[in-house]
Amino acid sequence: YIKNPMVKNKIYRYFSIEILKSFITILFAFSIVAWTVRSVNFLDLIVDSGHSLRSYFLFSILNISGIITKFIPLSFLLALVVSIYKFNNKNELMIVWTTGLSKLRLANLFLFLSFVITLIHLLFSSVITPYTLNKSRSTLTNDELGNFSINMRENTFTDTFAGITFFVEKKINDRFYNIFISDEENKFQNVISTKENNNNLIILAKEGFISQKKLVLFNGRIQSISSDNELDEIVFKKTELVLSNFDSRTTKVPKVQEISTNYLMRCNNGENVVLIKDNYHCPENNLRKETVARRLGLPLYIPLVSIICSFLLRSRGKNSDSFFKRYFIFFISFITLLSAELLLRFAGFSELNTLLYFLIPIIGLPLSYYILKINLEKQES
Repeated sequence: YIKNPMVKNKIYRYFSIEILKSFITILFAFSIVAWTVRSVNFLDLIVDSGHSLRSYFLFSILNISGIITKFIPLSFLLALVVSIYKFNNKNELMIVWTTGLSKLRLANLFLFLSFVITLIHLLFSSVITPYTLNKSRSTLTNDELGNFSINMRENTFTDTFAGITFFVEKKINDRFYNIFISDEENKFQNVISTKENNNNLIILAKEGFISQKKLVLFNGRIQSISSDNELDEIVFKKTELVLSNFDSRTTKVPKVQEISTNYLMRCNNGENVVLIKDNYHCPENNLRKETVARRLGLPLYIPLVSIICSFLLRSRGKNSDSFFKRYFIFFISFITLLSAELLLRFAGFSELNTLLYFLIPIIGLPLSYYILKINLEKQES
């Protein structure tokens, strides 16, 4: 029997490091794969929305925290199960048991690690992820016009920018031929006559190119309808259209997952607050409650999963577990996390559902721990 506390601490430190190493490895693997797939989908920001490469990369990088947050519970579950099976297959657990170390003490170690992961998850879900996602939205909102010529395609109507439709018959390098522009929001109002309230501008040109964020057009005409329903037409040999005031069709209003937890909690308290910077009101009640439950309630299920996985410590050797026992506990742990995700859909329906979502892990944790303690102490007696 090991009586030296330093030796015991080294053993428990070894188990902790191995579990955390597995957790970080699994979390990194899941996150990098999901981030790669999502980054490919984000290419539409360049192709269809006209954003720059810099904004694309910054937007993609800032979305990593949201991906990491989603995979933390599953990664910890897999890390714990894989580590226990690895310790068991290498007879490391058998050596620990024969030296007199308590199984319950090891289960407590798993529980302690789960609390650490829970705090990390809470930090990401309630603070870091909303902040970075809001920053990513601001990146697109404040983004200047990217490479304009990328969005222009031959014989294709392009409506990348809000209120403006482009059409070019032919494109050679950065030079365009037979150009059609429909301006529904009067962004080019300054190029027509001095009459006010002209609208529905139509610009036709034989040729054009882009220079210093200006579209230079040659040999064309500008048509518009005045407030008196008269058709105005201006013929030009050369004119310049400023492109800096273009707005992409990318949504600028922050989504609910991009709103700070503090703001959502103020909404829950009944404050009719407005996010002045973004002119955004409190989201709908069900969506708000679901988001708060996801950020603050879902991490509470991680310690419950660690207790369920600790039932694997009942094993007496690497070959003693039946197929049912070896995989049933993992199945129950996985179902617990899956149920926590599914129940989020109902958490926003009412205050009672939200309360129950938080109470399930709070009540289930001590109950599961009590059952585990009885089983492990009975086995060791």
